[in-house]
Amino acid sequence: MYLARLARSFAATARRPTTTRPAFRPSRRWATSVTPHSTASDPAETEAVRCMEQGTAKLEEGDVQAAKELYKRSASIKRNASSLFNLGVTHYHLKEYDDAIAAWKESVTLQPSSPDAHINLASAYIISPVPRPDLALHHLEIASSLSPEDPEIAFNHAAVLEATGKLDEALEKYKLSKQFGVERAAVHIRNVSAKIFGQKMKQAENSLGTPDDKTS
Repeated sequence: MYLARLARSFAATARRPTTTRPAFRPSRRWATSVTPHSTASDPAETEAVRCMEQGTAKLEEGDVQAAKELYKRSASIKRNASSLFNLGVTHYHLKEYDDAIAAWKESVTLQPSSPDAHINLASAYIISPVPRPDLALHHLEIASSLSPEDPEIAFNHAAVLEATGKLDEALEKYKLSKQFGVERAAVHIRNVSAKIFGQKMKQAENSLGTPDDKTS
C-alpha cells in the first residue's frame, strides 16, 4: 500500500533536460547539447545538436511527443548520454516506462557519473506497473554516492527506504534531506521516528511475554 502511494508521488515528475548536467521526484533537469562543450564541427553533429535543441524547445512547450521524435532523431545521428537522457524523459512523461528505463540505462553506461540518470531510473522502477524497489534502491544508492549533498536525492532515497521497511536508514536520510533544506522532511522524520518507537515497544512487549509463556 505504501509503495503504491510512493509511486503516485513519483508519477508527475522526472528530472528534465539543463545546460549544466543531462537527466521521487525524478530530476527536473535535462541536457541541451550533445556534449557539455560541443563545437558541432561536422554536419552530422550539427544536425544532432539542432534536433536536441528543437526537442528541448518542444518539451518546454509541452509537446512531449514531438520532443520524443526529435530526441530519437538526435540519438540516431549521434548516440550519446545527453540525447538518450532526454529521450528517456519523454518516454517517462508518456508513461512508456520500459522505454524510459532502457534509454536511461544506456545513458548511464555512457556517462556513469550522472546522478540525475540514476534518480530517474529509480523513479521509473518505482512507478512501473511491476515496481522494483530493489532496483530503485540500487540506483538511489549510486545517486547518493555521486551527489551526497543533493537534498532531493536524500529525500527520495529515504522514501524508498521507508517503503521497504528500512526505517533506521530512512530516518537518517530524511534527517540529511532536512539538513540540506527539504522542510517537508520534518513530517517524515516524526512519522518514521514514531514507527521505530512502535516497533521497539512491540519487541519489548514480546520479550516480556516470552518468560510467562514458558512458565504457563
